[in-house]
Amino acid sequence: MSAITVPEKAPDDSSKLKTFLSILRKFVGVADIASVRFSLPAQLLEPRPNLEYWHYLDRPETFASIGKSNDDLGRMLEVLRFWFTKDLKYVKGKPCKPYNSTLGEFFRCSWDVSDNIPEEANLPGIKPSSNGYPTVTDSDEKVKVCYLTEQTSHHPPVSAFYIDCPERGVSARGFDQISAKFTGTSIRVSPGQHNLGIFVNIEKRDNEEYQLTHPNAHLGGILRGALSVTVADTCYVTCPKTGLKAILQYMEEGWIGRSQNKLEGSIFRYNPHKDTITRLKDVPDGDIVARITGSWHGKIYFTPVGTKEPRLLIDITPLLPVPKTLPPSEEQLSNESLKFWSGVTTAIVDRQFNQATKLKQDIEERQRQRAAERIEKGIEWNPRFFTGALTPLGKPELTDEGQKVLQGIRSGEFALTESTVQGA
Repeated sequence: MSAITVPEKAPDDSSKLKTFLSILRKFVGVADIASVRFSLPAQLLEPRPNLEYWHYLDRPETFASIGKSNDDLGRMLEVLRFWFTKDLKYVKGKPCKPYNSTLGEFFRCSWDVSDNIPEEANLPGIKPSSNGYPTVTDSDEKVKVCYLTEQTSHHPPVSAFYIDCPERGVSARGFDQISAKFTGTSIRVSPGQHNLGIFVNIEKRDNEEYQLTHPNAHLGGILRGALSVTVADTCYVTCPKTGLKAILQYMEEGWIGRSQNKLEGSIFRYNPHKDTITRLKDVPDGDIVARITGSWHGKIYFTPVGTKEPRLLIDITPLLPVPKTLPPSEEQLSNESLKFWSGVTTAIVDRQFNQATKLKQDIEERQRQRAAERIEKGIEWNPRFFTGALTPLGKPELTDEGQKVLQGIRSGEFALTESTVQGA
């Protein structure tokens, strides 16, 4: 008689939170728990790799539409619309903890989307047609948005990413790194020292570059058993070439403890060589070209100077994350995120949590052994798809092989040769 595998009992949410909180209490006062890279039991993890989960393309069509406006204010607003939709997973779903990335692990995917967005009729430099949509000859054309990311450093934990929409000449890059501190009631998450934000480039607009900085956020509700992300901080979007800057102020004033997720902001002319304004109240009225108001969980409006009627920039309410197009499993490499973690994922999905924890610990032990071997042999590890683990500062460059991988994603040719991966 064949053995019958009985799934382990899945812990309920309250049990998960109690376990999670008991682990976190050990890190009260630790300056940065993200750098500690502590290991959680499998039953507390979302069965997804970090590199697959952590990207900025929950609505890739907003990225593909950047650069369509002939007006510099219009293009800034297009960048902001991408900004407000990049992390819908936190707005629409519960916060979760995916697997920690391993050195040399990578992930690639794409989206085929239409860059025809109704709200563009409201943007400066876009002429609306009679049906309210922008007048563009290829408005129904599908364009491809490509994404490549690689874990380039383990201490500190940093990954590099590159986004590309070749048909529109729009790209973005940056380093992902977070710093986290447990206060006893919430976790404060902020960008790490190598995370200078997202750098968006519009090739067809004389290579305009926009730097988008990340605000601090808090993971709260730990004691109540209802995890949620709140933001009460300021972030900035700057474009030296156009001389436009946006300051966005997130506010968490609530009524009887309920957050309203409000935000307000200004887009204004600034001096890129003497950028000293960091607060909304310090922006001279004469430099403001538009004001931003609304809720980052709902509708966000902009009001150009000289007008009184707010115009809709984006309505978050009906939007959900868009599914990715992935390489066929048979063409994924052993250090490609979904294949690398497939055993752990299968065990968690099957509720075999002890097995999942063992597989996860085996992976972590292999990482420690390989790191020790590199130190013993004096071997310096280098990323495969990006030129430096942490350089150039804030703006990772693709290697020749990284360029080829992006070309493969564009064409649908995913075949890659295995290489000796000392990290993963």
